[in-house]
Amino acid sequence: MLRLAFLSLLAFTLCAQDRIGTVQVRVTTDRSDWRYSPGQPVRFRVVAIQDGHPLTGAQVTVRIGPEMLAPTITRTATLTAEGLTVDGGTMKEPGFLRAIATVEHNGRTYRGLATAAFQPEAIKPTQQDPAGFDAFWAEGKAALAKLPIDAKITPLPDYGNALADCFHVNLQNVGVGAAASRFYGVLCEPKAPGKYPALLSVPGAGVRPYRGMADIAAKGVITLQVGIHGIPVTMDQSVYDSLGAGALSGYNTFGLDNRDRYYYRRVYLGCVRSNDFLTSHPKWDGATLAVTGGSQGGALSIVTAGLDPRVKGLAAYYPALADVTGYLHNRAGGWPHMFRATEGPLAHRSPDKIETSAYYDVVNFARRVKVPGLYSWGFNDETCPPTSMYSAYNVIPGEKKLLLALETGHNNVPEQVAEVQAWLLKFLGAGGR
Repeated sequence: MLRLAFLSLLAFTLCAQDRIGTVQVRVTTDRSDWRYSPGQPVRFRVVAIQDGHPLTGAQVTVRIGPEMLAPTITRTATLTAEGLTVDGGTMKEPGFLRAIATVEHNGRTYRGLATAAFQPEAIKPTQQDPAGFDAFWAEGKAALAKLPIDAKITPLPDYGNALADCFHVNLQNVGVGAAASRFYGVLCEPKAPGKYPALLSVPGAGVRPYRGMADIAAKGVITLQVGIHGIPVTMDQSVYDSLGAGALSGYNTFGLDNRDRYYYRRVYLGCVRSNDFLTSHPKWDGATLAVTGGSQGGALSIVTAGLDPRVKGLAAYYPALADVTGYLHNRAGGWPHMFRATEGPLAHRSPDKIETSAYYDVVNFARRVKVPGLYSWGFNDETCPPTSMYSAYNVIPGEKKLLLALETGHNNVPEQVAEVQAWLLKFLGAGGR
């Protein structure tokens, strides 16, 4: 009897086993390079995978339209093992057509997307180049030059390594009106005596601490990784969390109605001030200065290269703040999407704010970048839409190379990071010292 009871219990246990796993929704185009000519039709294929096998019987909804805009095609169907193929139509002008698929399964919603490119090299910016652009920034740099750097440097022994020392740096910067502000960062320098190239690392959006780039400094580069908010960058994470949710929430539109008071005026000039410090460093080689960053940092890389002739090269991942006026022309605009909403508390479509944006849009700095640069992004980016990034890239007059990681969104993959870092180190002449 005991044996029978045990066997019955075992049979029940085996029969009662459930399985659960993340569903992956894959959306692909019918061309491996994701590229089409205007007027050429595109077909999107949707497959859902669970435990390595096609998921069948689940409901999928596919929405297709120009990126970041309302869909023009919506289709709902039940998935089969072969997946679902949807005719996506076409675009008559250069741009990007995006298919977003959502799958409902076990009470959860899973999502995937793919974005077809239509002659992206022909995308033109919507942002205007104001006649007073160069004079405005020349005046800002002149005001900055009147302020001493006044560098305050504090050792950070726990941030370095066997080959590099690190320091917290506090620099004097322009402020609002007559009041000066401060600009903070982490300096890392090679321990060995000698002369070295310099690299400025500018940050993505948000409020956070920084630890510097000791690993790059160990390869023979003076590095300065900066924050933008005029606060020390080595405090406890909780401080930045509080500021990000409070006083600095929505900082990217602070003062947007006035070009002299917009938040990024101090930030852009702070990047120039950072270069003032790097080029005065006693170990700098006197010739080589580069800048790098991603997202907001990608924007600041282009801005700094456009503003400061001391910059000799840049590497920018998925730059933000590019062609932000795209939404005013019924197409995607760049982060922070301030002109996307037409009404409500997020709406900023007033003439003064639109005018201010022209003095800060990455497109207008890109027009002035004459030094070599490596740029990298993916077609599925929903934070910095590729239409906005190509708007800036296409007007850069300097030597440029675009490294595409097609399927990525607002993120990097290891191969992409490795290639960008290798390009930077080669450009700086570092790594083999």
